[in-house]
Amino acid sequence: MENKNIVVRFDWAMKYILRDKANFDILEGFLSALLEETITILTILESESNQEEETDKFNRVDLLVEDSQKRKIIIEIQNNREMHYLERLLYGTSKVIVENIGLGSSYKEVVKVLSVSIVYFDLGRGDDYIYYGSTEFIGIHNKKPLIVKEKHQNTKVFEPRYEFREKNVFPEYYLIRVGEFENVIQSPIDEWIYMIKNGEVREDFQSKNIDKAREKLRIMNMSQEERRRYDKYLVNVESEQDMVETARQEGEEKGIEKGRELERQQTEKEKNRAEKAEQEKEQLKSQLDSSIKKALERGKLSLEEIAEDFGVSVDYIKQI
Repeated sequence: MENKNIVVRFDWAMKYILRDKANFDILEGFLSALLEETITILTILESESNQEEETDKFNRVDLLVEDSQKRKIIIEIQNNREMHYLERLLYGTSKVIVENIGLGSSYKEVVKVLSVSIVYFDLGRGDDYIYYGSTEFIGIHNKKPLIVKEKHQNTKVFEPRYEFREKNVFPEYYLIRVGEFENVIQSPIDEWIYMIKNGEVREDFQSKNIDKAREKLRIMNMSQEERRRYDKYLVNVESEQDMVETARQEGEEKGIEKGRELERQQTEKEKNRAEKAEQEKEQLKSQLDSSIKKALERGKLSLEEIAEDFGVSVDYIKQI
């Protein structure tokens, strides 16, 4: 009997299910658990890889959503290693900012961007499975953060009142390293990461809306056509991962072979240098012996004097 708690891969859900407004509650539950605040999604915006063809690339899936605070939130799943991944994250948030401010608009219109990345490859060193990053100005001398505030009108009261709020304009980044998660549930977001990693929503999970994920993403609820497309998607994902791994192994093998070739070349060079040095040594010895023989033939100097002149021992001269 098929396990009723087994759900589809989260990247498949992002491509084909979670864009439907009726399923925003799943994304809202996931983001609320991660950000530890109540998230309400207003709309799904067009993203770089929002395509629905079965021939799409399967290495990366992303969504761009807007929440009730007008923040733009990038949610991305990366299956395979990418050399300049952090640079692309920076480019992605910058691109969203630029595309959402009109020409000639005030800088006040700059949008707040959150980037949430779910990665399945080893991204740097570190033993945690959730990382957070942003931009902060720290005093060079006192090591304290710079707090910049701006004036806001409180619209909840009849008479105009103003309050000062801390500015929060820079992009924020969340990195979820699925491979580092050890299936230990300590917080609501852990339940979602467990689902993403294992494809299962356990009966004891209580995070907000995760029961909706179990219900709407359940594999056994799929039609035959949906199951066919999903199975094909899994095959394509596995195939692409195999190609990446094969390319990596071939690259390593080529690197090893190149290293061996360089080692052979270095050994050959050292051998040639040693042979050349030996030849030069033999040539110098031959010249020295020839000069000593000529000195002996002239008979004007004693063995001791010849030995001193040429810097050799008397025994050496006797052996010539």
